[in-house]
Amino acid sequence: MSQVPSNHPQESEKTAATPSFLPNKASRPRLPEGIVGLVVFMVVGYGVGSQLSRLGLDPVVYGLVFTALSGIAGIAGFAAAVLLRIRSLSPFGVRPVSRRWLLIGVGAGLVAFMVKGLAVLAYIAITGDSSTPQTVYAEGGSGGVLSLILATLFLGLLTPLGEELLFRGVIANVLLRHGRPFFGVVGSALIFAFMHGVNIVFPAALVMGLVGAELLRRSGSVWPAVVVHVVFNLPTVPVMVLAGMG
Repeated sequence: MSQVPSNHPQESEKTAATPSFLPNKASRPRLPEGIVGLVVFMVVGYGVGSQLSRLGLDPVVYGLVFTALSGIAGIAGFAAAVLLRIRSLSPFGVRPVSRRWLLIGVGAGLVAFMVKGLAVLAYIAITGDSSTPQTVYAEGGSGGVLSLILATLFLGLLTPLGEELLFRGVIANVLLRHGRPFFGVVGSALIFAFMHGVNIVFPAALVMGLVGAELLRRSGSVWPAVVVHVVFNLPTVPVMVLAGMG
């Protein structure tokens, strides 16, 4: 393929230096997609979540619905962002990736899971706050084998899918478009962590956000981050149920 001469050598050098599998800044979603995605996420997640307690649901049913809600809200926010303007999945990182990157995601997930424990202990030592809003997940899994399986699947598969599509596929890509890699990775991780509230989940979500955003940046795909999140979340409900937190 012949190259077209350019009067802007710096632009040509940037293009040549960008790996073909990575989206360039021009193709990434913009600020409106990020805003719409977050608004829909909060309306579905927090809006619906705040109404659940008024329905008088059985604690197990309430826990299961609440456990599924974060993933559903993430998917809804992602869908709204995609449909706003671009209407294509590839700019949001929904693109094929090599098996190597998926294996890297598994390894990164295991490391992040261990680092999470240290981060939570540091948070408790600094703040003295050891309360957790996630006991509702254990309640959802405490109704027997079926409820345990469903709660584990909701938190271990549905939540990672929905949250990664929104917070890495949309938010991280928006920030990577408008700033340097550090700004995109750290900024999106902080937004993700604050969406979980300032509690012991905050440092865990921050660790997950940093790892997921960096893998998205390097691979150009959201799927390694989804794998990290699955490894990160999958043991949560069984461990909480075994610990009698439900």
